[in-house]
Amino acid sequence: MKPRLSFWQIWNMSFGFLGIQFGFALQNANVSRIFETLGAEIDQIPVLWLAAPVTGLIIQPIIGHWSDKTWTRLGRRKPFFLFGAIFATIAILFMPNSPTWMIAAGTLWIMDASINISMEPFRAFVGDMLPSEQRTLGFSMQSFFIGLGAVAGSALPYVLANWFGISNIPMDGEMIPDTVRWSFYIGGVVFILSILVTIFTTREYSPEEMKSFNISSESTISSSNPAENKIASGGKFTQLGLLFLLLGSVLSGAVYYFTFDKQIYILGGIFLTVAVLFFIVEQMNKKQKTNGLVEIMTDLVNMPKTMGQLAVVQFFTWLALFSMWIYTTSAITEFHFGATDPTSVAYNAGANWTGVLFGAYSLFAAAVAFLLPVAAKIFSRKITHLIALIFGGLGFISIYFFKNPDLLLISMFGVGIAWASILSMPYAILTGALPANKMGIYMGIFNFFIVLPQILAASILGSITKHLFDGHAIYTLIFGGVSMIIAGLLTLIVDDKDDPYNLKRKRIKNKK
Repeated sequence: MKPRLSFWQIWNMSFGFLGIQFGFALQNANVSRIFETLGAEIDQIPVLWLAAPVTGLIIQPIIGHWSDKTWTRLGRRKPFFLFGAIFATIAILFMPNSPTWMIAAGTLWIMDASINISMEPFRAFVGDMLPSEQRTLGFSMQSFFIGLGAVAGSALPYVLANWFGISNIPMDGEMIPDTVRWSFYIGGVVFILSILVTIFTTREYSPEEMKSFNISSESTISSSNPAENKIASGGKFTQLGLLFLLLGSVLSGAVYYFTFDKQIYILGGIFLTVAVLFFIVEQMNKKQKTNGLVEIMTDLVNMPKTMGQLAVVQFFTWLALFSMWIYTTSAITEFHFGATDPTSVAYNAGANWTGVLFGAYSLFAAAVAFLLPVAAKIFSRKITHLIALIFGGLGFISIYFFKNPDLLLISMFGVGIAWASILSMPYAILTGALPANKMGIYMGIFNFFIVLPQILAASILGSITKHLFDGHAIYTLIFGGVSMIIAGLLTLIVDDKDDPYNLKRKRIKNKK
């Protein structure tokens, strides 16, 4: 069994998430603002945000697969922390200097790819380093640092403008306000330094040590289970390829025939790409070829049951979150500040207040992060997650009913509770259902079910907001709130066999 780590050891191994979320917070609170300022139309913004989900869809399974099979003098996961941090820092520093929205969009793709390279191994890091009974605490610690980093990153433009008197509107000859520019400069430094703290203070277990821990006994699914590495037979990949080919063709055909927004072609294109990958893997299997693509697609088909159940919950959760990240700035600047001109004082005041609100929900998330393991012991992990998601959904919906912008802090309290749980409970549940020697790849595949709803949101939310809601983004937030409540109810179908609450109940029952 792996030894228990001290609180401060878990603190140090999670510290890198401070910088990762600092970067994401700057992106979430300011990139829509940068796009609009540089001339992008509101219905173009969702497709520009595809950088995050598409790069995650591609990068995370690959990085997870590689990091499972990597061992260097620096460690197993840490080389990916460092490589991603260097390139992410460069992109963050360049972002506010983008001369056009198209270059800003390209920079966002590079930034997200680099952040994903650093972030993905951090999830598997908890599974590598902590025994089963400490994993809920480990992911809650990550949630704490995510909240802390998000507070600082989201609120920084507001702080620079109101505490330090830095200009919040573009100066002559400039497109981006100095508050945004300096926020990104500070963010780049914080990102690289926080990753270095984790790298230099945490020693990874060697492959020999990992074997000596007999990790297979800690996982619900034994790594020696033949089902874990089985190859789908009987033309399974061909069947799945035909299914995705049909879905992609029907969706693309519907867009063409009914003249839907062309952004929806992106989703159809992804389905068609997945179909091609399944066909390729089927042919490789017939030739008995094994490589990274075959292993990733095989693991996808053979995912544990609990992972499939969590995938449904994640789908509706992240559809809600993506609606918030894309449309909160537009909703609040229009609905609460009465401004639609990105160069106006009222718009920029509303945009800065959005940053404060994003910082607030992150602060609330950090505040409740360490209460989640306590709640999980009392109610179970999935019931704790259910309650948190309902709080979040009600927080989304309440934005419409609070006319005073100051009262939106109450809305963010609900969102913060949900955010803390979203960043910890699904992963704590998932790690107990995974074979230990595939922790990285399955964490990367799990990201599919975060990415796909984001891609769906980026493909359809622009059309929904423009045509169904007449361009009023506030209603898109209500849509997101309903989606999050649905996600909460779906947690009831999840089978969490590794939950300490359930294990304790079984022990008591057995004694009787």
